[in-house]
Amino acid sequence: MGRPTPRRRDRIRAETSSEIKTIALKHLTAGGAEAVSLRAIARDMGMTASAIYSYFDTRDDLITALIADSYASLADVMEAAGAGGPDTDPADRVLAVATAYRQWAISHPEEFRLIYGDPVAGYQAPADGAVREAEDRACAVLLRLVESGWPVPEHPAAEPYDWDDFGDAYARRVRELFPDLPPAAVALALRTWGRMHGQVALEIYGHLRSQLVDPAKLFRAEMLDLTRTLGADPVASL
Repeated sequence: MGRPTPRRRDRIRAETSSEIKTIALKHLTAGGAEAVSLRAIARDMGMTASAIYSYFDTRDDLITALIADSYASLADVMEAAGAGGPDTDPADRVLAVATAYRQWAISHPEEFRLIYGDPVAGYQAPADGAVREAEDRACAVLLRLVESGWPVPEHPAAEPYDWDDFGDAYARRVRELFPDLPPAAVALALRTWGRMHGQVALEIYGHLRSQLVDPAKLFRAEMLDLTRTLGADPVASL
């Protein structure tokens, strides 16, 4: 008879925490990350300042939760897009992941800016935890795209890479998850991310408004070219 009460309490706490984050995102949209204030959120919710601090000790804890949620949401759609099946064409897989990345950014512009925009003033992200785990998941999708087609034809002018070219923590994580991938493949995964991200960032930050009627068309063309870099044949995807 005593068990339903904790479950109800936990549910109410989860709902309140979700509402806090939803309002924080609204503040983020209106005034940027610097506008996120626990006291201001408490006022919007009709809570006391002391009550909201029982959910998030500091503004940085709330920012961390928002970043973790955003990265996890992005990782979810990238993993789903990259899953495919055993007979999925590699070019189709690349296009699916790239398209999912762009669509998520368009649907979540403030979250995109939060995780990929200018650092939040005064905020120091934790080295480990939910943010790192979700970021690693997104990176793993790109590494799997490269792994599925490795080795790929290298451009004659391609730079050689060694593990010393990467941050120690990142290199350790990659080597644990993908022990057969050489440093050149890891560099290719980062280049892949750069090409996906570059055009999306230009679009999200409004730099393509005056130049393009349909940014999606240019993005698709760039991604079709990317499939060649990854050793896939984009003809079937045209």
